[in-house]
Amino acid sequence: MEYFAGIDAGSTYVKVAVLTEEGELAGFQHRPTGIDAAGTSRRLLETIMNDLGGSTETIRSIMATGYSRRIIDVAHDTITEVRAHAAGALLTAPPQANIRTVIDIGGQDSKVIVLGEDGDTQNFVMNDKCAAGTGRFLESLARVLELKVSDLGPLSLQSIAPATINSTCVVFAESEVISLVARKKPARDIVAGIHEALAKRIGAMARKARFEPGVLLTGGGGLNPGIVQALEDELMIDIHLPLHPQLNGAIGAARIAGTQA
Repeated sequence: MEYFAGIDAGSTYVKVAVLTEEGELAGFQHRPTGIDAAGTSRRLLETIMNDLGGSTETIRSIMATGYSRRIIDVAHDTITEVRAHAAGALLTAPPQANIRTVIDIGGQDSKVIVLGEDGDTQNFVMNDKCAAGTGRFLESLARVLELKVSDLGPLSLQSIAPATINSTCVVFAESEVISLVARKKPARDIVAGIHEALAKRIGAMARKARFEPGVLLTGGGGLNPGIVQALEDELMIDIHLPLHPQLNGAIGAARIAGTQA
C-alpha cells in the first residue's frame, strides 16, 4: 500500500492527513503547533503511520503547506495554502456539492478562494495583516467573556436579539464587549453579535473576490455553527461543510503529493 501525506503547519495548529493511492483518507492527526512546528509535524506523522502499521519512511511523498511550511524538514516539497485548499475542496466537499468558493477561517488568517469549473483557482483574497475575520478574533473576545471558543457557536444560536459590534478590530471590539457586559447584555446576544461582525468582514472579502455560490467553509470556522449561520445570513446562500473542516489544507496537500509523485 502506498501512502501520501499532507502537513498543514498553521500558526496555531498543525494538521496532518495521510491518503491512500486511491485518494481515501487513511489517517489524520492535529495538535497545537507549539514552538517547534517541525517536531510537532514529525510526531503527528509518526503516530498516524504507527497506527497504520508502517513508518514515515514508507510514505511515497510528503507535501507541506501553511504558515510554517518551509521549516517542515520531513516534507519532500511545499505548496501554497491557496493551492492546497483548492485541491482539498475536490475531496472533502459533500457529494453532489458543486463547490466554486472555499472560505477558510484559520487562527491567524482567513482566505476566500474562487474556483473555476475545473477546480483551478480563479481568484483569491487573503486577510493576513489583521486578526479581524480570524480565529484569533474569536479567541480574544471569548477570553473577555470567560468562555471557551468551543462554547461560542452553540451559545450564539440561542440568541434572538444579537448585539451590535461595530468594530472588527480586536482592540476596539474588546472594548465594545466589555461595555455590553457592563450593561448586562446576555452573553448569547454578545456572542451572536461577534459572529455577525466576523461574517460581515468575511462577506466583504468574498464580494471582493467575486465569490460564486457553492461555498465550502473550512478551517476552525467550519466547526462553529454560529459562524455558519452568520455567514449564510450575510451571503444569503447555503454553506457546505466538509466532514473534517480543519483538515482541508492537509488533505489538499496530500492529494497534490499523490499527483506529483
